[in-house]
This record gives sequence, C-alpha cells and structure tokens, in this order.
Amino acid sequence: MSTETASNLVPAEGLRNIAIIAHVDHGKTTLIDTIMKQSGMFRDNQAVDERVMDSGDLEKERGITILAKPTSITWKDIRINIIDTPGHADFGGEVERVLDMADGVILLTDAAEGPMPQTKFVLGKALAQGLRPIVIINKVDRPDGRADEVVDEVFDLFVSLDATSEQLDFPIMYASGRDGWCAAELDDPRENLTPLLDLVLKHVSPPMVEPDKPFAMLATLLDSDPYIGRCLTGRVLQGTARINAAVKSIDLDGNQIETGRLTKLLRFEGTKRVPVEEVQAGDLICIAGLTKTSVADTIGDPGITEALASTPIDPPTMSVNLTVNDSPFAGQEGKKVTSTVIRQRLLDEVETNVAITFAESENRDAFEIGGRGELQLGVLIETMRREGFEMNVSRPKVLFRMEGTEKLEPVEEVTIDVDEEYSSTVVDSMNRRKAKMVDMRAAGAGKTRMVFHAPSRGLIGYQSNFLTQTRGTGVLNRVFHSYQPYSGDIPGRRNGALIASETGTAVAFALFNLQDRGAMFIEPQTPVYQGMIVGEHSRDNDLEINVLKGKKLTNMRASGTDEAVTLVTPRRMSLEDMMAYVEYDELLEVTPTSLRLRKRYLLEHERKKFRRELEDQK
Repeated sequence: MSTETASNLVPAEGLRNIAIIAHVDHGKTTLIDTIMKQSGMFRDNQAVDERVMDSGDLEKERGITILAKPTSITWKDIRINIIDTPGHADFGGEVERVLDMADGVILLTDAAEGPMPQTKFVLGKALAQGLRPIVIINKVDRPDGRADEVVDEVFDLFVSLDATSEQLDFPIMYASGRDGWCAAELDDPRENLTPLLDLVLKHVSPPMVEPDKPFAMLATLLDSDPYIGRCLTGRVLQGTARINAAVKSIDLDGNQIETGRLTKLLRFEGTKRVPVEEVQAGDLICIAGLTKTSVADTIGDPGITEALASTPIDPPTMSVNLTVNDSPFAGQEGKKVTSTVIRQRLLDEVETNVAITFAESENRDAFEIGGRGELQLGVLIETMRREGFEMNVSRPKVLFRMEGTEKLEPVEEVTIDVDEEYSSTVVDSMNRRKAKMVDMRAAGAGKTRMVFHAPSRGLIGYQSNFLTQTRGTGVLNRVFHSYQPYSGDIPGRRNGALIASETGTAVAFALFNLQDRGAMFIEPQTPVYQGMIVGEHSRDNDLEINVLKGKKLTNMRASGTDEAVTLVTPRRMSLEDMMAYVEYDELLEVTPTSLRLRKRYLLEHERKKFRRELEDQK
C-alpha cells in the first residue's frame, strides 16, 4: 500500500467493508436482500424486487450474479459496505478485484450441497489475501440438510487451501436467508439477522488507512451511467477527496494515463449511489470525470508517483471468433450489423470487463474474443443480441500455451453429483474426454460425488449431454485448475448435419417425410435458406435435404390416401449449446430474434473446395 512503515496506518472506526462469497445458487443475493430489509434501508411500504442486487435482465433470468456490486447499510451507527460477488468461476475476474476492497468475507455454504468448486475457487483467493472469513451454513431448514457434516467439510477445505491458524479459527453461524434469520447454534431462537450483523461489527476489522497522506484509490470496477458517464468504483486507501479536486491516474508501472477533475463523488447507500461533497479513506466510492482510466489503475492527488498494488487477473482460457452476418437473412432482424459497430461494441466491453480480451484480423472484419469459459462468452453474445446486434459466431476453442517445445492446455476441476445408477455412464463419458478421476465417494441419499481433472476442450458442449445421461438429475460444476501437457485428440460430434438445399419456408409434409433421416431443429413455417443446418443426421456424413417440398395436389380423392402428419418435437438448444454444437466448418448465426446453425460455406461446391484445401494442408 505504501513504501512507508505500517505505523502510519490508523483504523477507520466507523466503517466495515465485507464481501459475500459462495458457490452459485447458495443464496448470497437473497441474504443481502434480507439484510437490507431488516437494517431499515427500505421504507415499510416500499415495493422491493426479489434478488434486488441482480439488476441485469440476464442476471434475473438465469438466477446468477454476473457483475460484482457494492451496497451499504448502517448498523449501530457504523457503515457496513457489502459486496455481492459472482459465484461462477467464469466471472472470476470480478471476484479477484472485489476482494481487494474488503477487510473480511462471509462464506456462505448450502447446508445440503456443502462446499462446491466455486466455493473453493473464491475462498482460495480470499485466504491468499489474508482475509478472515465468517462461515454461514445457509438453508439449514432444507429437508436434506446436513449442517454438522458441512461444517467439517468447510474446515477440511480451509486446511487444504493452507489457511493460517487465525483463519482456521472462524466463527460459524446457521441461517435461512430466505426466511431472514441467523443463529450461532442450531437450537438458538430463529428470529432475525441481528446476530450476524453484530458478529460482522465484532469480527471484521475496520479498514486500516493513512488519512494524512495525499488522496489515492485503486479503480476496481468500471461501468457507465446514462447520466454521469464513466463510473470508476474503488476503495479510498489514503487521504481525503473533495468534489472538483484535481486528480491524475497512473497505471501499474507508474506511467501517467490522464489528469482531470472529480466531477462527481458518489457513495453507496442501499442499492443507490448518492452524491457527496467529500469522501474519507477506507470508504468504497464511485467517481466520475475521467475518460481513459480503467480497472487496476491508481487515481489520486497530482503529486502521487507510485501505483497501488493490484491483483493480477487470470488469463482467458477460451475464445470465439465473431464475424459480420453474411447469411441471406442478414439485416432483417437487427439494426447493428456492420463490422464497425460490432468492433466498437467489443472495444467498449473490453474497457469495462478486464477478464475479456480482444484481437482482430488485419482487415478488421473478424474479431477474436477471449474469456474464462463458455458461460462468460455466451453472456456477452446474448447481451449483444438483445442490444440489436447481428453476427456469426464460431465454435469456442481453448487457448493453448507453449513452454519451450511443450504444448500446454487449460485443465478444469469438475465436480459431479449423480444418482449411483448413472455414475458408470458418466465415468465412461468423462474418460472419452481424456478426464482423470481424482476422487469418488458416496454423498448420501443414493448420490455419488466424483471429482475429475478434465481438459477444457473435452468439456465444450458436455453440459447438455450430461443432463441427458443423468435424466436431468445430475449436477456438474467446473472451475479452472491449471495448465497441463496436451492430452491428445478428443473425438468431436459423431453425427453429420442435415442441410437445407433451398431457400424458403419449411413445410410440415416435408419434415414429416424426412424425420427418419435424423432429429430436426426446426418446425413448420420456419424460414430457411440454402446451407442452413435444419437437423442432425442419423449418420456421420452431412446430407442436403429439401424441407420445402409440399404434397402433390391432384383432383382425385380416395379414402385412406391422406395420412395424418405427426411431427416429432424439434430439438431445442440454448445459445451456449449451439456454440458448442457447431464444428470447424459451421457457424452460429445470432440475431435479436433468431439463433440459426449454418455451414460456413452455404453452397455445396464451395464446401467441397474447402474440404479439399484442408486435406491438402494435412
């Protein structure tokens, strides 16, 4: 924090900064909702959404937190800044930086599921930064809850992550975030969250700051506000800042980025950002007035010369290529279709999301976007289509590393919970994907928990297969583990594609007669074009079919000649499923209202030429 001795540090007594970390769906956001209601942040008659911290449309729909967000409550005259963090490892870029703003963490664990891979991922980052956790066993009222066993599992997890003896001496509380109570013992009265808030004041240290030094803060989150422009959120590590004060920003190497004035200073109160005249060291604030400064930069008094320490971001492990939509239906559904607007949108994304990387081809018509996983890339593409963009998306590919002459690939730790009857099927499937089993044990209630180390390549598109194999009852969680030597070829999709041979509207009679060729992706009256993939062939080769061919009409009527047209329900796939489904010679066409699979080359003779060129290269 400073080159001077730590003796200059004093506690900011009226403040506490705490992050809530947990695996996805263990109840973080719901708990924060209840804390805010019980601490008096909302009026008694105020209408409040469920999961108020999940403000984005995609967050509400998917029930996951994508962006880290601070909020603030006042409890017994002390401001408690609470940061809701994402539970998905795909959004780990958010988690690492956010922990820099916290002085303590609440680790939330489901009383039935226990610690999961993302719990391990986020907790490991928190322990490495020296934070002391409070452990909450949530959802203890679940019928399959096993609170005492989960406490033991959490302790084992701390030990495996090299927690210090001080960190191992963590307080434990039992809670139901949904019902709004927390207790130190399972048989204590279950009234409200007061015991938890009191424990936060007692267990979490106030931020240690240097109030007499020149103002300096580390930019941790970046977003844009329609009224005040670019907002940089971070924690004031030293000094005091006032509105309209002159500041400069420097990067990690100490190079000056820009100078400017603090046109707006905002503090968090509840879910709102409230303008203030002055901010003190230790507080979490949001500033406006700087146009080039980004995440991990230091903002401070014009006299500062040294950058504040920042956590390095893990590199991306997967990428997709985005190109302009060149299908016959291009521009019919979206307004933003040119490479210029797509490029600018991606550059804006990279500016606010440091876990995403951007590269472009020489003629700027193809863009490679790198991220942590399929989910993160899928969320970006889904967000863009809702904004009116059209584009073609390639199959995700993993990003390899070279160490000398050895090729390394990203490997993930996969934790799978399945009913015992499906365990052998899952093990066989994971083995084909070059996964190595590192643990397998009974998890109670007829369930088996298995842990694998599997190459990211083999997991692309596995989620939907896994749900089919386990009849929808299995739970699969994955988190980045390490880079390891390349493990050889992994077989891809076995079946070929059914390709539309003409452009027009699909007819029920044609689809009925083609059903024995394979599974269909479209239904009657779907517009199709030549080269569009309309189904999966039952064999391993591609097949062109005519889905426009209606029934021949005659003026003869005879009983028994009209068969009832009964169609099998077409296969539905999500955006991430489709991204994983496409092969190297195929693309996913994304528009605001449609998702279509297509061949990279729409005409058969162009596809043959492409295949010949590939064979010549081999």
